[in-house]
Amino acid sequence: MNAPAAEPLVLTSRDNHVLKLTLNRANARNALSTGLMGALQFALDDAAKEHDTRVIVLAANGPAFSSGHDLKEMTAQRAQADKGRAAFTAVFAQCSKLMQTIVRHPKPVIAQVQGIATAAGCQLVASCDLAVASSEAKFATPGVNIGLFCSTPMVALSRNVSRKHAMEMLLTGEMVSAEEAYRFGLVNRVVNPDALAGETLKLAHRIASKPRATVKIGKEAFYNQLEMGLAHAYNYASKVMTENMLHAEATEGIGAFVEKREPKWPEE
Repeated sequence: MNAPAAEPLVLTSRDNHVLKLTLNRANARNALSTGLMGALQFALDDAAKEHDTRVIVLAANGPAFSSGHDLKEMTAQRAQADKGRAAFTAVFAQCSKLMQTIVRHPKPVIAQVQGIATAAGCQLVASCDLAVASSEAKFATPGVNIGLFCSTPMVALSRNVSRKHAMEMLLTGEMVSAEEAYRFGLVNRVVNPDALAGETLKLAHRIASKPRATVKIGKEAFYNQLEMGLAHAYNYASKVMTENMLHAEATEGIGAFVEKREPKWPEE
């Protein structure tokens, strides 16, 4: 008798132009094992090529959004001759690639956070373009409590919240409520648990209704200019806007505005 097939680590579903990717290791609090990160990387890479996908929602099954790296999986690597150095290097490289894939992805990515998001799980939320959180969600970078400072989560966290708030989270390792996360700028909005999926989807559809190429151009430019000095950023953004002005979407959108009519966005 064949063993039952294992459930996919990432579930996919679609609502028109919105693709939902759901972390599916609920029994392991959606810890980011190499397998789960690999499955999510594959799904994101595949979505980048999908014409019908305009927005991605990243959700999770179970009580936790993600508890971070799979420490049991990593601890097992200490038995290697190098005490796990090569394995640890590979895990952090894989995670860094995944987070950068979200930031550089041509489609906006919205985190739908229903429970705790800690360590690399908090990093995952911070890496998404937008985040909607349940009022029951909590966030933390608790590595300092177990002798492993959350240095890679720090990269995403420090690019989303103020330095003082980021340092407080990193140095204390304490849980932050959804309302505090909203105040810090880590999430965009906090909603009742029973409204989480609906509100996230509503936001996703609102973005999906915008002109496709314009959103792609804008997301790429947003992150690129953040890494530049002020003068360089203005020079770069001016060039982006010039190219955007020459795109068919801008021609139609501005024409519709001037003519006081609804735009008819060209299909690519």
